[in-house]
Amino acid sequence: MSRPSTLAQLFALDSLLDADEIAIRDTVRDFANARLRPHIGDWFENAELPAREIARELGQIGALGMHLEGYGCPGMSATAYGLACLELEAVDSGIRSLVSVQGSLAMFSIHHWGSEEQKNEWLPRMAAGEAIGCFGLTEPDFGSNPSGMRTNAKRDGDDWLLNGTKMWITNGSIADVAVVWAQTDEGIRGFVVPTDTPGFSAPEIHKKMSLRASVTSELVFDNVRLPGSAMLPKAQGLSGPLTSLGEARFGIIFGAIGAARDCLETAIDYSQSREVFDKPLAGYQITQTKIADMALEVGKGHLLAYHLGRLKDRGEIRPEQISTGKLNNTREAIKIARECRTILGANGITLEYPVIRHANNLESVLTYEGTSEVHQLTIGRALTGEAAFR
Repeated sequence: MSRPSTLAQLFALDSLLDADEIAIRDTVRDFANARLRPHIGDWFENAELPAREIARELGQIGALGMHLEGYGCPGMSATAYGLACLELEAVDSGIRSLVSVQGSLAMFSIHHWGSEEQKNEWLPRMAAGEAIGCFGLTEPDFGSNPSGMRTNAKRDGDDWLLNGTKMWITNGSIADVAVVWAQTDEGIRGFVVPTDTPGFSAPEIHKKMSLRASVTSELVFDNVRLPGSAMLPKAQGLSGPLTSLGEARFGIIFGAIGAARDCLETAIDYSQSREVFDKPLAGYQITQTKIADMALEVGKGHLLAYHLGRLKDRGEIRPEQISTGKLNNTREAIKIARECRTILGANGITLEYPVIRHANNLESVLTYEGTSEVHQLTIGRALTGEAAFR
């Protein structure tokens, strides 16, 4: 019998990475396997996550805001950041979401659009995991159409009064700072809101069947008074939050394929040990065709992610390319999770194995940071020149 090939060997994936990128990937993988994987099934089942503790440990290995420079941030490449997302989501989408929201949404917004005072106040602590951030854009009635948001900020002398509600906010009820987008007389503006400000509350959302090992909250602003210095000075209009969302979507391109890889590796291992009619399940043609087809999609997903990482590192990536990666890799990942479940049979629905957990999580990943339909229309607009969103 020939020696089985790993997915990385089948596509010679390591040949596409340099030594530093492999070292960063392996550091995150080792941390994820040692610190997170032994507990993730229980965290998911109990809908709990020791997020503050995990954030500090992620900060110690440089995983928070890792592609940002200065202010205590590591300044690593976009590809290295993507590889970290891949390894974290191979454990659980909720862990990768914590990192994405912290680094690509909250920290990126402050780093890219903020004042020096805002950067110095928040970024070093956030990079270390000592302060947790969240990002308030989505509202109960406005997800795919953020321009319709009702949250508003009105000038009151030198201050701002912030009122409104945000929904489905990762890290919301544990955050120390929220980056919040609101309608103003000057258009949509961003605000840096310390969560201990009077009038701010963040009730946690319960009864989730997806992303259970992740804190999801509502944000409520009831006459939250902010100083004039709370506004992000360099962001005006939707370009601010949408640019930040592009950063988070980039991480998802890598992350989703990590979840798919974990499902496939689990299914392969299971098929080699599970006997059916006196021989391993892996020895049947139907099982092998399933595995082969899934391996092609996981491998192609890696190649697409690596290619987009190189484009981003050169400053050449375009929004429709990010949409292409997010659409393809999330769509294929959830298909793979479901197919792997069939190989595991009844065992596939238990938390003894990661497959059903990944499948449930990917239901959220498929639609957050832009639904599949929005990304299809983004690609369609790029190819035809016609906007068909409404």
